[in-house]
Amino acid sequence: MQAIIVESWVTLCVLAPWLLFGAFLAGLLHVALPPDWLRKNLQGNGGVIKAVVLGVPLPLCSCGVIPAGIGLKKNGASDGAALGFLISTPQTGVDSVLVSASIFGWPFAIFKMLLAALTGIVGGCLAHQTAGPTESEKTMEDSLETQRPWIIRWLNHSIELIQSIWRWLAAGILVSAIISVWIVPTGTFQQIGDAGLLVSLLLVLLVSLPLYVCATASVPIAAALVAGGIPVAAALVFLIAGPATNFATIGAIYSQFGIRNTVTYLATIVLGSICGAIFFDWAFGTTTIESVTHLHEHLNIISMLSGILLLGCFLWFGLRDVQFFLRKRNSQTQPPHTAAPQLLIPVQGMNCQSCVRKIETSLLKNPGVEHVKVDLEQGRVQVFGNVDPATARESIRQAGFQAQSDPVAP
Repeated sequence: MQAIIVESWVTLCVLAPWLLFGAFLAGLLHVALPPDWLRKNLQGNGGVIKAVVLGVPLPLCSCGVIPAGIGLKKNGASDGAALGFLISTPQTGVDSVLVSASIFGWPFAIFKMLLAALTGIVGGCLAHQTAGPTESEKTMEDSLETQRPWIIRWLNHSIELIQSIWRWLAAGILVSAIISVWIVPTGTFQQIGDAGLLVSLLLVLLVSLPLYVCATASVPIAAALVAGGIPVAAALVFLIAGPATNFATIGAIYSQFGIRNTVTYLATIVLGSICGAIFFDWAFGTTTIESVTHLHEHLNIISMLSGILLLGCFLWFGLRDVQFFLRKRNSQTQPPHTAAPQLLIPVQGMNCQSCVRKIETSLLKNPGVEHVKVDLEQGRVQVFGNVDPATARESIRQAGFQAQSDPVAP
């Protein structure tokens, strides 16, 4: 167990400087990007390219990219643009690229980013050729978040980014340590690697498709696989297919885009990752293997201080999650299917589970609120219990969102 703790700490320190820097860079991008630009310019093949170019640096994992991509479609983006966004965005991001570069080297990180963009463009353009006309829904108005000073929005977004993926990061670091300490010495991965590149790619793909892991958290797992004997090209398949696909994402895409676009989505990721891995192996071979197998050499005072800061963030986020869980458990809840909601509030600006957590936390602080149900797809919040409409509106405003109209009792 001590060896696993030490290995986890080393991996955390290697990831931390780049992850923190990437989070602050992503927050700056969030502030600089006009809020309605995405929903006004994503049409046709050109819209697919724009969606992919803007999606590649965004640090959205499957949990956030599903409502974001569907939101693009609902607000006027073409099916092709939305699907291209859904394919490329979860594969990479500013933080993921920097972390990948710190472990695998810059050639690998840049190639991974370009492959994510290429698969998104190909899949989006294929979907666009068979898609019907798109009807635009109402444009989102500025929420309270856009009215705050830019530096506050920058810092808030950067912190929320790490908070939204911290569990997956912690799990990925732990899995990486377990693989490195318990599995790598057995030679299992070496045997798979010795079976040939194609066999390794197919086995890794089989594991990756249903797996739910974010782009950044998948990097230390991939590093452990490579250290155990899996070809670097097979790690590329894991880093493409793992974050881009899982059962939840596949089901959501099928329900919103239909079977044809779902097949396009899966085929693009499968064929793109396999072909990209084969090309990478031909072009680069194992030139990045050294940076994977000597993680301890990356430790320095900056990485260790960053590791302490990131670990502190993990502990703080965990404490907040426990408080939220206890608040929900201790509230006098009624099953939503047996009790009519007291208020039904349309809300603008919700696009991910982090938004859900903010709204639930804010509303549950009010006396009399028994239960809160947030519907991302419909863009509305149901509040159960005895609460004043003005109080509910103010709670939503304090969470950084805006009610479209006065709350009404259904």
